[in-house]
Amino acid sequence: MIGSEADEAARLAALHEYCLLDAPADEELTTVVRVAALIAGVPTATLNLIDETRQCQLTTHGFEGGDSARSDSMCAIQFRKGRFVHVPDASEHPLYRDNPWVNGRIADVRFYASAPLITPDGYALGTLCVFHEQVKELTDEQCARLTDLADVLVALFERRRQARLKERLAVEAEHRKRFITTVLETIDVGVVVCDHTGHVTLLNRAAREWHDSDADVSLDPSVLPDRYGLFDAEGGNRLTPDQIPLLRALREGRIENQEMTVRVPNRPPIKLSCSGSHLVDDAGRVLGAVVALNDVTADRAYREKLERAGAEIRARGEKLAAAMVELRRSNEELEQFAGAVSHDLVRPMAAAHGFLHLLIGEYTGELDDRASKWLTGALRSVERMQKLVDALLRYARAGQTPYQAEAVPLGEVVLDVLADLRTATESSGAQISATDDLPTVQGDPVLLRQLFQNLIDNAMKYRHPDRPCRITVSALASPDQWIVRVADNGIGIPPEQRRRVFEMFAQVDPKQQKGFGIGLATCSRILERHQGTISLEETPGGGTTVLLRLPK
Repeated sequence: MIGSEADEAARLAALHEYCLLDAPADEELTTVVRVAALIAGVPTATLNLIDETRQCQLTTHGFEGGDSARSDSMCAIQFRKGRFVHVPDASEHPLYRDNPWVNGRIADVRFYASAPLITPDGYALGTLCVFHEQVKELTDEQCARLTDLADVLVALFERRRQARLKERLAVEAEHRKRFITTVLETIDVGVVVCDHTGHVTLLNRAAREWHDSDADVSLDPSVLPDRYGLFDAEGGNRLTPDQIPLLRALREGRIENQEMTVRVPNRPPIKLSCSGSHLVDDAGRVLGAVVALNDVTADRAYREKLERAGAEIRARGEKLAAAMVELRRSNEELEQFAGAVSHDLVRPMAAAHGFLHLLIGEYTGELDDRASKWLTGALRSVERMQKLVDALLRYARAGQTPYQAEAVPLGEVVLDVLADLRTATESSGAQISATDDLPTVQGDPVLLRQLFQNLIDNAMKYRHPDRPCRITVSALASPDQWIVRVADNGIGIPPEQRRRVFEMFAQVDPKQQKGFGIGLATCSRILERHQGTISLEETPGGGTTVLLRLPK
């Protein structure tokens, strides 16, 4: 390492680490250089340090020292070889005779000797140098003692470096201590530390506030539950010493998320979640334990509320499920009842209607105006009742008829409906059109025909008196469904009633007596059986647009 050119950078780094260059030499270094001159029996000696470009004479004896170029230095020639150099007459030595310290440009040195300054890591920092303008030769004993003095100088360098490192480490340790103290006193996590015997040595700010007490190393671990108010997670039973999280961490090595409650007088209980571990040195000896405490009081209160709410929701859900079962059973019974009653009313109502027609036809000339008026009113009431019964039957069938799914071309469905409603269409003067892009959907053809018949019939029934009735059926494709629009320019439905009209017997204006409030409810039921939806919006320019969403 000493002679390797590749290690020059490392040597220079070692030199600078000692922080000797351009610093005043202390009395110890000066004394060693003076003793070196005495041992060599010469008037001059110097401590030379050699950096990248210069020779720095850190301290001298017998002459005024200073810096000179490294290229002019006699010591720089061989110091990295790590050997003692002894030259009785430099003017005759091939390595030194042309040096400016020898040839008169700087000095007229003849005798020259130097001991290299080698660090414990093997780097040469410079030399302890003795010289004279007269020829001289040292004994082996003198050479050995000068080498010893070079080792003394390096030892002094090392002592100064170690002292500086210790001072820096002490400063860093103090900074770390202040930093840790600041962190511990700032965070809202409690920290508790004990020694290897279980005596509490530290509580940070949060822990002191929760326990309303500071660390007391004199306390026996057995009294910690009483002193610091330590209870179990529910807060009802005081902890035993074996249950204390800190002592468990000391004994077991590690704990995680152990919960306890702190109860101190005149303060609400605090629930804490504790995690920690013991502390060991490099030899595996247990030094103590540390535990971090997190306040989970609000979290546990919130969790209890959630659990209570969940229990209440489950109870209500069970009641709701039972009510839904009962409601389905009731609805099924009502549908069966409506269908049966409506079916049983068809014949009596048809008979009554026929008899009334016979009375009017056979006895019109024999009845006065009052009787004729009564008969006409009775006939109208029977006809209205027949329509109501027919509507109830359609509603019941929409919910009870077996669902037979197949591919249904909606264009053909609309044409069939228009054929069925030809009489109503002609009497109302309605203009009904369907676009050519009506899709083919999966559904029940009977129910879909009933659906469009109800919608088109409704549109004609609630046409606007001041403009010709126009109805348009169109469709729009989306990624997962068909959106079919049945738009009219009729009297429209107010926004606040566009949801209510799908309820059974709901009517926008009951006084008009144009329907029974069953048609849209029947449509909604049909869409439900097709796993679709129905909604209403206003037609631009006035009227109602029914949106049917059918899955693809």
